[in-house]
Amino acid sequence: MAAITLSAGVVSPSPSSVVSRTSTVFFWPTQQLLIPRFHSLSLEQSGFDTCRVRYSSLWGRVGGFCSVKAVTAEADVEEDVDDNSEGQIQDVLPTKPKTGKAALPKRDRKRSRRFLEIQKIREVKKEYDIPSAISLLKQMSNTKFVESTEAHFRLNIDPKYNDQQLRATVSLPKGTGQTVKIAVLAQGEKIDEAKNAGADIVGGEDLIQEIKGGFMEFDKLIASPDMMPKVASLGKLLGPRGLMPNPKAGTVTTDISQAIQEFRKGKVEYRVDKTGIVHVQFGKANFSNEDLLINLIAAVKSVETNKPSGAKGVYWKSAHICSSMGPSLRLNIKDMLDFKPPTA
Repeated sequence: MAAITLSAGVVSPSPSSVVSRTSTVFFWPTQQLLIPRFHSLSLEQSGFDTCRVRYSSLWGRVGGFCSVKAVTAEADVEEDVDDNSEGQIQDVLPTKPKTGKAALPKRDRKRSRRFLEIQKIREVKKEYDIPSAISLLKQMSNTKFVESTEAHFRLNIDPKYNDQQLRATVSLPKGTGQTVKIAVLAQGEKIDEAKNAGADIVGGEDLIQEIKGGFMEFDKLIASPDMMPKVASLGKLLGPRGLMPNPKAGTVTTDISQAIQEFRKGKVEYRVDKTGIVHVQFGKANFSNEDLLINLIAAVKSVETNKPSGAKGVYWKSAHICSSMGPSLRLNIKDMLDFKPPTA
């Protein structure tokens, strides 16, 4: 029985056994072997004491032939380990120090230079009070466009249960800083009411057909209750985009003119995602610190007021704010809930 030692992809003669990175096997010279996760070997006996070894990668990227001497291994012969180690080639590769982005943590290797620079301004594990966090947020917003400001609240709820779902609206006192394009689905007198209130797009069944054809040039879709049976057919198109009219979001109402005015002034909808996190946009980075603070507190109070009945234990797990292109800042929960904003 012939035996060969495989060390780091190099075959060398040895009177012990075939050794891969994961297994050790004995074999006859004419036997084909598959060593787990490393190489497929086939031996062809070309002489009394010489074997030809064909090796190839499991992925077929590396392959070739090499000739080695095969020695007869007797089962009852034990040789000293030190003698065997002389013929083996060790795989010792010098480790090079990592430089550049390779030396960074994995989460930062794809970050831009701008992001990595502004990230140094904050302390990663520090919990900030609201005024300090908003001040840092504005300082880290240095892109060529005006960034949005976002709040992300991790809550102790599981939305797969009906009594732990959260979906509501909040009217931001200082607005959102965005121009909202509103479409209205109505019929009869409600069409004239919507046009007089300043709706951008107004229609009935004709608008429904346009939406089915792929028309989505609007940010909010408001519908009167008598149109909802016809709007139901749009669920697969509007639902994934968050545009489906819903009474909880204030987009199904008999008072269409008031709904249009509220969304123009800064009414935003929020809902908990499947991981129990609420995402709310509360302004723009070019707002004053005071305006951002007032909007943020309004969002916090709304989430607290609409606490689901099935929520048990500690409701707030964590709270972060950030700009749309910047790192997040962790807020102190107790300070956030007890904070009293200045009078608007």
